[in-house]
Amino acid sequence: MKKSAAKKQPAKKQLAKTSDSELFILRLYIAGQTPNSIAAITNLKKICEDKLKGKYRIEVVDLLVKPQLAKGDQIIAIPTLVRRLPPPVKKFIGNLSKSESVIVGLDLQPAR
Repeated sequence: MKKSAAKKQPAKKQLAKTSDSELFILRLYIAGQTPNSIAAITNLKKICEDKLKGKYRIEVVDLLVKPQLAKGDQIIAIPTLVRRLPPPVKKFIGNLSKSESVIVGLDLQPAR
């Protein structure tokens, strides 16, 4: 019985790796509820729902509340979107209104 238990564990680990690799982890840095911040949140949610359909996680970081978090991702302008996963890390500055550029930049669609 110990052998069958050992066989099940690697299968579970492999399954976890597969689902993690499909997940997009996105962090959006904003500063308060400015028009650009609100537009960036709205635009990002629309892009993710259209292209990623549940395979994403968005973390919104308000730098007015947690300014120390800007240092880790070297944020110099806001709003800024950081794609943390899948690698490599990518950054987009602005309200994400040019959705075509964001979609290509996130590697969700090849460039034309």
